[in-house]
Amino acid sequence: MKTAYVGVYETWADWEIGHLLVELRTGRFTGQPWQVVTVGESTEPVVTMGGLRIVPDIAIVDVEPDEGDLLVLAGSATWDDGGGDAFAKLAGKFLDDGIPVAAICGATSGLARAGLLDDRKHTSAAKEYLQASGYQGGDNYVDERAVIGGDVITAGPDSPVQFARATLQRLGLADEQKLDAYEGVFHRSDPAAYPILVG
Repeated sequence: MKTAYVGVYETWADWEIGHLLVELRTGRFTGQPWQVVTVGESTEPVVTMGGLRIVPDIAIVDVEPDEGDLLVLAGSATWDDGGGDAFAKLAGKFLDDGIPVAAICGATSGLARAGLLDDRKHTSAAKEYLQASGYQGGDNYVDERAVIGGDVITAGPDSPVQFARATLQRLGLADEQKLDAYEGVFHRSDPAAYPILVG
């Protein structure tokens, strides 16, 4: 069974990677369930932005990138406060081993500060957001909801479904037709398809 390591830290934005984790862990869409392992700076509990208390399965010092198949990093106030260096370094190790890293929202800023986006196509909340990190990758910024830049998958905070889709695509877990259907379930163009009932 393949393994996805998921970084967890204080104010972790739980909703940003929810779609992706469900599809990886259950395999309900791909037919290939994955093991999901949470990684903390230690094994002490952290509290997500949504108020969930998470006890990491493993400490970051015990992660061996070659034993995993993906690293997933969500946004957090930690990244915007200049933190997350340990996770950015871990991402670098995964990439050095040719293992994909999927980062969304604030995590893209951490990768940018670490120089991991300088030579890879990527996206984020906005180009200016990453430029504030002092990174040198502005020429590789793509104004899309999610971008696959080789072994790095990136997305902005408003694109959790596209983030899931791009990651599943990069991992080769579904063909284009299936991915289109997956994204379409969450983004129908007809508002009447989702009536709001008020009682």
